[in-house]
Order: sequence, then C-alpha cells, then structure tokens
Amino acid sequence: MTEKKKLYESDLYEPIQKYFIKDGYEVYGEVKGCDIAAVKDDELVVIELKLTLSVDLLVQATKRQRLTDLVYIAIPRPKYSLRSKRWNDLCHLIRRLELGFITVSMTGKRKRTDIIFHPTPFDRKKSIRQNKRKKETVLKEIDGRSADFNVGGSSRKKIMTAYKENCIQIACYLEKIGPLSPKALRDMGTGTKTSSILTKNFYQWFDRIKRGTYVISEKGKQELEEYPDLVEYYLEKITNIDKD
Repeated sequence: MTEKKKLYESDLYEPIQKYFIKDGYEVYGEVKGCDIAAVKDDELVVIELKLTLSVDLLVQATKRQRLTDLVYIAIPRPKYSLRSKRWNDLCHLIRRLELGFITVSMTGKRKRTDIIFHPTPFDRKKSIRQNKRKKETVLKEIDGRSADFNVGGSSRKKIMTAYKENCIQIACYLEKIGPLSPKALRDMGTGTKTSSILTKNFYQWFDRIKRGTYVISEKGKQELEEYPDLVEYYLEKITNIDKD
C-alpha cells in the first residue's frame, strides 16, 4: 500500500502560477508577505494560499485588500459536495468580503486550477432586496409570538415557534371552555390558521368529536403542562374575553 503524500501550501503554487502566466501575468512567490503576486500592466493580483478555508485565511486576504481590489484565496478542492449548503454558505461569505476564490484539484498527476469566482463588489442593498421574502417571514414569525420564550443560541432545546404557540392557545381554550368549533375559536382570537391547525393536528393535541367540533386530547392536556407561562398568559386572555 502506497503512503499518501503529505500536502503543503507550496503545492498549490505551481498550478496557480501556470494558470496566471497563461493569462498573461508575470507571477512571483512570497512578495512582501503575499503568498503569490501577479502583475499585468498596472494590475496587481494577490493570492493567499491555505490547505483549509479558515478565519485566519480570510483575515490575511482582507489585509491584502489594502494593496489591491484583486485579492483571491486559494485552497485544495474540497472532498465534500460543491452543491452542499456548507459550500454555498462559504461562497456567500467570501463574496461578501469581496474576495476571489480559487480551488486546486490535487488528485492524480495533473493538477487543475479553477476560478470559482473573481473578486467583485458586494451589493448589500441588492442582496436585501433579493431576500425581501425571507425578511418578511422573520417579521411574521416575530409578530406571531406573544413573548420571547427561547434562549438565543440553543441547539438541543425545543424551540417555541409562532405555530406552536398558536397550537397552545387553541389547546388552552379547548381545555378551559370545552368543545368548540374552528369559527368559535377564531372569534376568540386564535387566528386564520385555526382550521388548518385542528385538521392537521401536528402535535396530536386535538380530537374531533363530531363534524366541526373539537376538544383537547389527553396528550394535549399532558403536554400543556410543559408550558406554564404560556398557559397562564392565554387563560388570562380568556378571562378578559369573558369580561368583555
């Protein structure tokens, strides 16, 4: 069994050098702290090399932007899919920093250099416009919550969503008042998704006892106990509705 050859940053130099020479540049290694400097007419290109994409590499590259707008980072071509979310997220970050991105395929005898994208100005306003719908979903989710019941940064805890809170509201009303129709619940302020929540019954908190009439299930009663603050909040709302 042949031992796998250890890879060094310097192994990226030659294939990138050849690529830029072919494109009409004069290429030099290790110039005043720059891993690669390439010149064509008055144009200066700086390329920083690393074996993995890291914060150190990005910091190093952004410092080189003091010298020129044409700064690239270069890494060996990753083994994971270039169609993955991870890859797309990394590319977004690099574009956001207005850096270019190069990968070098190190498998086999022939090393291949690929320009993933060139350095270009990042249009933040355009990005916000393109993601207007995503912003609206965030605002809608916030609007659907009565308070902040989550701890930011939690990954292994159950997250309270507007949808789940709506389910809790309906379950509270059914437990307090008894059998109700979707219309009666909507009149009490449970919102336009009431019928859909009852029909889909995602958490299995509801039982339909006859057409158009629902009650809280035993599972619903048990699991409501996990949300005492919300239960108290919605029971208070019922009291206010009764007073009105």
